[in-house]
Parts: sequence; C-alpha cells; structure tokens
Amino acid sequence: MRFSLIISAFLLALMCSCNNKQEHTLKPNIIIINVDDLGWKDVGFMGSEYYETPNIDYLSSLGMVFTNGYASASNCAPSRACLMTGQWTPRHGIYTVSPSTRGKSEDRKLIPIKNTHTLAPEHNILPEVLQNNGYITCHAGKWHLSDNPLEYGFDVNIGGNHAGLPRSYYPPYKNVKIEIGNSQYLTDLVMENALKFVDTISSPFYLNYSPYAVHVPIMAVDSIVPKYEKKSPWNGQGNAEYASMVDNLDRNIGLLILKLKEKSLFDNTLIVFTSDNGGLYGITKQKPLRAGKGSYYEGGIREPFFFVLNGKIKSNIKSDVPITNLDIFPTVLNYAGINTSTHNLDGNSLAPVLEEKVQTFERPLFWHFPVYLQAYNVNDNETRDALFRTRPGSVIRKGDWKLHYYFEDDGVELYNLSEDIGERNNLTEANPEKTEELLELLRKWWKDTNAPIPTELNPDYVGEI
Repeated sequence: MRFSLIISAFLLALMCSCNNKQEHTLKPNIIIINVDDLGWKDVGFMGSEYYETPNIDYLSSLGMVFTNGYASASNCAPSRACLMTGQWTPRHGIYTVSPSTRGKSEDRKLIPIKNTHTLAPEHNILPEVLQNNGYITCHAGKWHLSDNPLEYGFDVNIGGNHAGLPRSYYPPYKNVKIEIGNSQYLTDLVMENALKFVDTISSPFYLNYSPYAVHVPIMAVDSIVPKYEKKSPWNGQGNAEYASMVDNLDRNIGLLILKLKEKSLFDNTLIVFTSDNGGLYGITKQKPLRAGKGSYYEGGIREPFFFVLNGKIKSNIKSDVPITNLDIFPTVLNYAGINTSTHNLDGNSLAPVLEEKVQTFERPLFWHFPVYLQAYNVNDNETRDALFRTRPGSVIRKGDWKLHYYFEDDGVELYNLSEDIGERNNLTEANPEKTEELLELLRKWWKDTNAPIPTELNPDYVGEI
C-alpha cells in the first residue's frame, strides 16, 4: 500500500512537471517594435512610394494591419509612458519632454501643468508583469522614461537611458552607453546586441525593441543615400538622408526576422509593430493627414500599426477599428495567459479583433495635453497657429468623429474622419448635437481620470485676454 502511494505521488508530480513544462513552452515570446518618429505613411505597406521597407512590409503581411492605429500622445516620452503603464497620461503625469513651458512665455496665455520627467516607480509596468510571470526581459534602444530601465523590470538593457535622442548615430555616441560590437552605425549596433540576446536566451522572452531611429539628428547611412537621390519626391517625402535611416531600420528588422526563423522562434512570437508618434513635419509628410509630430491632428498621432502571431492571427488582413498603443499591454497579457483584472489598464485586449471574433470595437479614445509645444518652423506647418505644434487641450475620437478642445480660448473643432481625414472642415456649427455629445464625454473623462486643467493666466502673455 505504501509503495503504491509513493508511485502514485511520483507519477502525479511527474505529470504536473510535464504540464508546467508544456505550459512554459507554449507561452509566446513577445517582441514590441516601437520605432521613434516613424510616420503613418513612412513605410511601404501604408502606401509610401518613396521609402522602401520590404522587410517591414513582409512582416505586416503576416498579420493584421490597423489603418486607424494611434499613439496615445504626439511626442516621445508620454507615448512611451502610456505604452509601458497601459494608462492615459493623467494617471502618470508625463505629458511632454520636459519642460512644459515650451515656446516663448509672451506667447503662452496660460501657466501649463507641471510635467513629470521620470516615470514613477510605483507604476506596475509591462516588463515587470512579464518578468514576474516567467519572462526574460530585454530593452534595446531608446528608453527615455528614467536613467536605468533595469530598475523597471528589464533583465537586460541595451543602450537605454533618459536620453530622448542620440547626440550621434556614429561613434562616439556620447550620451548612449552601449556594448561595442562589429557595427558602427547606432541602429545597427542596437540590433547586433539585440540579436545576441535572442541567440543566447531561453524562451519565453520579451524584447522591447525601440531603436533611436528614425529620430533626429538626421544622420545618413551614406551607402544608401544614392538610391534615394535618384528617386522622385512623393507627396512631401523626398529627404534622401532620412530615407536612408528608414531603409537601414528596415534592413535591421529583416535581420531580426531571420534570427527568429533560424532559431525556430518565429511561429511562437507575438510581434507588435508601431511608432511612438507621428513623423517630423518638414522632414517627412503623411498626406492626406494634417501636420506631424507634436500635433494632435492625425499626422501627429496616427501610426503604422500591426500584430503578428502565427496560428492566432491570420495573415494579410486589415482592420479599420480605431486602436491605441494603450491596447498593447492588455493584448500582450492576454496572449501570455496573464490575468489582466488585477491591473488598472485603460486599454483593451485586441484579441477579439485580431482573431476576427468581432468586427467593431466601439469605445472613445482620449488624448490630454495640458502643456505647450513650440513649432519647429513657423513658415511651414499645418497646425492651428504657426507658433505652436499644439497649445494646451484635449482630444476625443469616437467612431468616425474627432473633437479638439483648447483650454486657452475654449476653442472647439469637430471633424468627421470618414469624410475628412485631413481635418480641414470644422463641423462644430453644422453639427452642434455631436459637438455637445463629445464634449460631455470629454468632461466625464476629465473627472474620471482627475485630469489637470490649466486655468492660471500667464502674466508674461502679451496677446489678447
């Protein structure tokens, strides 16, 4: 009897061990590709006839492309904080790249809300959750949220710190500390080290691949430039040096795809591709979208966006469901088999959309920017006024409708994106019912998120009160 019980217990333990091992191996690897400043039409699969991105285009064909994919902010730091926390900007307080007083004081009517520079460590962010659930985690490239990503749930850090841009893409990189390898150009070196991580690590792993490219400084890959100098400009895209950076980024993503396939990891890897904000207007344009990085018109927040996971997400499909990078956190947890109910997330798992179980996903999306962001070029922009990419305000999109609200003058703009993707025809007066409906939703959201509203007048302001 005793021997029989021992054997039964041994067999039960063996079965549990096998089941745990099987569960471990079935967890998908996670790769988030979050490119810096890559515009909505800066890739071939979104329609560019100037930039050449064959590897990114190939990857996009293996999954679902979202034509209405958004960043949750129009510049780097807040967008990245939203992705990592899964929360709207009022919950973490990072609204811009410090300070919030951007532009000349005499042009700012209001005292902007004070910006948070570093992501507070009490936030339970995506890498920490994955790390606590058996994932080996690696950050590669731009971090921008603190001095050290290793303090925020990453086991490995490749070149990440508080820097928002490298001082140089060529050595010495100055403000980017990274292990030197065979590559010289920073984008190549970041990927070289990321491939070492993939080569040596066991599954499951999470790679947050966030290259400094294609952010300024615009530093060409000289061997690629001649190809683009021979091409005719297209729809506001014609900067050969910038194009060489996009092209080189694409080459590196091709190397990542090859490495995953070489190690038989590709089919069990969830890959998310997006950008942290719109393209830099003046360097690249996203026609017919209006404006670019730093603006809350579509050119500043609409991004190239797709998901790939073999066996779960069909290839060559598109969705016009509006999504945001806030949805990445819960979607990743869903596919990793991690319960989302204990996390205060403002996004939604996209699994029902990705697996085509639903065709619509009706919910409002919000943006809150209670600070100022100065213009790059007052002579070439498509913003509300020439001095600022945006002034303090909030934005809501629900269905096809999008409303902008500005705190300085209570200004309101209403657009039907299905008919006016370029946001040229303000329908506020023509559709007061829809205007009030969206304003009411926005007011409720301010209250629910305790969103700070700037109201204090700036004594330096010289305009009309």
